[in-house]
Amino acid sequence: MNILVTGGAGFIGSHVIEQLLANGHTAVCIDNFDDFYDPNVKRRNLETVLQREGFRLVEGDIRDQSALEQCFSGKPVDVVIHLAARAGVRPSLLQPELYYDVNVMGTLRLLEMMHKHDVSRLLFASSSSVYGNNRKIPFSETDSVDNPISPYAASKKAGELLCHTYHHLYGFDIHCMRFFTVYGPRQRPEMAIHEFVKKITREEPIVLYGDGTSLRDYTYISDILDGIMKSVDNLEGYEIFNLGESRTIALSELVATIENVVVKKAIIQRQPMQPGDVQVTFADITKAKRILGYQPCCSVESGLEKFIEWFQKTNHI
Repeated sequence: MNILVTGGAGFIGSHVIEQLLANGHTAVCIDNFDDFYDPNVKRRNLETVLQREGFRLVEGDIRDQSALEQCFSGKPVDVVIHLAARAGVRPSLLQPELYYDVNVMGTLRLLEMMHKHDVSRLLFASSSSVYGNNRKIPFSETDSVDNPISPYAASKKAGELLCHTYHHLYGFDIHCMRFFTVYGPRQRPEMAIHEFVKKITREEPIVLYGDGTSLRDYTYISDILDGIMKSVDNLEGYEIFNLGESRTIALSELVATIENVVVKKAIIQRQPMQPGDVQVTFADITKAKRILGYQPCCSVESGLEKFIEWFQKTNHI
């Protein structure tokens, strides 16, 4: 298959492209290399595939009609994996209009371009943030997600609704994948695990928001890849899937685990919980297991060891 990956130079996207090529598919990547973090980091993410046969890079924005046209020119696109988005809960409070423009209008323009070119199969990267402060634990795909608490979360819910609209109107086969805090090599530098490892290693202070009891369901990149690839193989109808580890770890325990691996103590500065942050994320993955055969297998302890090994090996900044 020829698969278009939006946001393909990012953390998850670059891993997806490598896996697609390894599985014998061809891949088109569109990325605008924006300045949310150093664009050179994303360019390094693609170094291993740039010269590979079957790979094509389009430098452009998903809101740009001409850039999207380039993606659909040439060899027909069989599936779109839509990962491009303005990411991050806290920054979305400062730039809500930008987040809606990229995440909602960008998704709408992509769906319209798919319809124009008779491409009807899509994986949409949603987020666990759509659950907000859901009181039912663990989070299930059948739970109400009508109460997002950040513009980012609301934009992802809006993306899911647009996807359902195109499934209803035009028969698109779409899987919306709600990712639960993905980490691993190439993770975005502002994400908690990356930032904590960097600062603890350098003996710099880290900021912890809240009292350390907040819980997250961290998912290692290899397990996310497994879910994505199985979704591509089983793409039919309109479905929403949680992709998580289905296990939580407290913020304080996460820091302690990193301390044990790097053999250094964290210098901790405490701040109140931030607006938009949720107290817990916890994925019920029963549906993904049953329909996709999704089976995460990397514990957070093992995943942290792998991430820190990569960090130390690359001397990553």
